[in-house]
Amino acid sequence: MRDTIEFIKEKIKDFEPEIGIILGSGLGELADEYCDIAISYNDIPNFIKSTVQGHKGRLVFAEISGKKVVMMQGRNHYYEGHSMQEITYPVKVMKNLGVKKLILTNAAGGVSDKVQAGDLMLITDHINFMGANPLVGKNDDTLGERFPDMTEIYKKDLIGIAQNCAKECGIELKKGIYWANSGPSYETPAEISMIKSLGADAVGMSTVPEAIVANYCGLKVLGISCISNSASKTGGEKLSHEEVIATTNRVKEKFKKLVVNVIKNL
Repeated sequence: MRDTIEFIKEKIKDFEPEIGIILGSGLGELADEYCDIAISYNDIPNFIKSTVQGHKGRLVFAEISGKKVVMMQGRNHYYEGHSMQEITYPVKVMKNLGVKKLILTNAAGGVSDKVQAGDLMLITDHINFMGANPLVGKNDDTLGERFPDMTEIYKKDLIGIAQNCAKECGIELKKGIYWANSGPSYETPAEISMIKSLGADAVGMSTVPEAIVANYCGLKVLGISCISNSASKTGGEKLSHEEVIATTNRVKEKFKKLVVNVIKNL
């Protein structure tokens, strides 16, 4: 960790971020518009390169709405073959850089009748069905306790702020529970039926590992899903990553407007 932090601090000098953002599929344009300093994951010691379409793989530092922010322009995923510890390492780096609040974004498939493609959904809770936990292994007592409480990962006060910001922007925000699978295959109709029956509103392949580690490290978490598609087609249509990118591109202006306003009020 020390070599990572020293390398980054040498690049950013006296810039001290207070808010972290992980930008999901198709949502990285925010980091293009607000970019004071950009560092490729390839150059940062102990970082791994993002290989997914729509993820540039840069750590971007910028001032947005008067707040100092660090953005992950693309995340790494468990399904890429990385360990849970590897994909959540950047969250621990953000903690060590001084970040206090973390905004997690993703593209997710809609499961319940409450959401449809193009909606933005605040995550109120999650279900970890990835078959792994990023806190497995020797505990780092400097970051968090061995058995961290997960009662309120997605902080109610941040959810309230986001709702007020959405109202100011004229944006409709849904709320729901996010279910995480390991991927990379999409879910079968039977799996979607199970997920829906167990109370989830959206399903995806990310976010939960970062949320667990962020909460463990004492960061306040806000999660926002862009509902990019229906998670299970009923008319014979095929699911595709292209559909995910197309939907997130369609709603990206709404998403960026919301996030910028949220940052202003955090």
